[in-house]
Amino acid sequence: MNVKVCIVGLGYIGLPTAAVLAEKGFLVHGVDVNEEAVHSINNGEVHIYEPDLDKVVKKVVTAGKLTADIVPMKADIFILAVPTPFKENHKPDLAYVESATKSIIPYIEPGNIIILESTSPIGTTEKMAEWILHERTDLSMDENKSNQIFVSHCPERVLPGQILKELIENDRTVGGINKTSTQKTAEFYESFVEGKVLQTNAKTAELTKLTENTYRDVNIALANELSMICDDLEIDAWELIKLANHHPRVNILQPGPGVGGHCIAVDPWFIVDAAPKRANLIHTARNVNDAKPQFVLQKVKEAMRMFVNPSIACLGLSFKANIDDLRESPAVEIVSKLASLSNHSIYVSEPHITQLPLNLQKLNIQLAGTEDALKYADIVLLLVEHDYFKLIDPISLENKIVIDTKGIVQMDSKPKAIKSI
Repeated sequence: MNVKVCIVGLGYIGLPTAAVLAEKGFLVHGVDVNEEAVHSINNGEVHIYEPDLDKVVKKVVTAGKLTADIVPMKADIFILAVPTPFKENHKPDLAYVESATKSIIPYIEPGNIIILESTSPIGTTEKMAEWILHERTDLSMDENKSNQIFVSHCPERVLPGQILKELIENDRTVGGINKTSTQKTAEFYESFVEGKVLQTNAKTAELTKLTENTYRDVNIALANELSMICDDLEIDAWELIKLANHHPRVNILQPGPGVGGHCIAVDPWFIVDAAPKRANLIHTARNVNDAKPQFVLQKVKEAMRMFVNPSIACLGLSFKANIDDLRESPAVEIVSKLASLSNHSIYVSEPHITQLPLNLQKLNIQLAGTEDALKYADIVLLLVEHDYFKLIDPISLENKIVIDTKGIVQMDSKPKAIKSI
């Protein structure tokens, strides 16, 4: 296979996608502004953690199927996998998408397929096409013309920790600027995706991905709101949810310290921005989840009043279990705000990282092993349900105030000091 693919953005989606395509026989050229990441990849190493990704990258780099650089090159297919954060007042920020698009414009040729995989606000794919045509008047979106290019949106749909598997097995939604773009792009994904490749238009594909993450966000908001209600009423939220879920048509999700990650905590705001007068439930759910870290922080403050100079062990920083991804993590937000309080020591245990993120390095926080963190702690704040934490010996929690935001502390008889919220 001599099909060349250029992927812009070698992060949590771009690099696994590049590795999978290279393993399938495509010639892949990866692009990233992070020169250290580029250097690592060209040495067959990875700069992010994802199970088995290091093995696949080493294999395809050694085979000459994957290279990386800070600049693009000519290809048959271009894939953009860059961040889409929001600015102040939760307004979508398309700066990365625009920059990535403009970086490939000089290399685009007639017949090329350009795919936006980044989860994006409605209308972004059309804007991308406009940016290209504005600078390349020699190209066209008109179907059946010899200078036509094909532009589509195909949002990623993977779970961190299972990305290599789900890139191949999950169904995909492809939406093009026109029918020919949709068909051409679908044919590409059908060449390596085992799941169904569903065809629609660009706007519908964009809203489909936003809807998937919003569905999760709204359901988590119900769980988080119930957990706060249960706290007021002195009811165990996890027992309540477990009992309610015995109903055959009820499936309440699990509460936590908030909602993190680059998708669920961000994407619903894109719908709110697109339809502010209609997205009332979605907006409320976002507010509930965004307020949960402050609720947890208040519970810690209440516990701190029982000590003169308390030590706090914060267990977990990632936005979900068993990964190293700290993006939009409510745990990071909580720990950061705790550090701004006076007269206490903070020990952070996060088994999946070797150093604190830059915003925490400047604060009075110590990264420690779990055993050491528990040893010195008066208050234990459990923020992430890593499998490692589920193995904690209950004896190590005796005579400590434990605030469990994930409901994983297992003891035969939970003392009142253990607070599940």
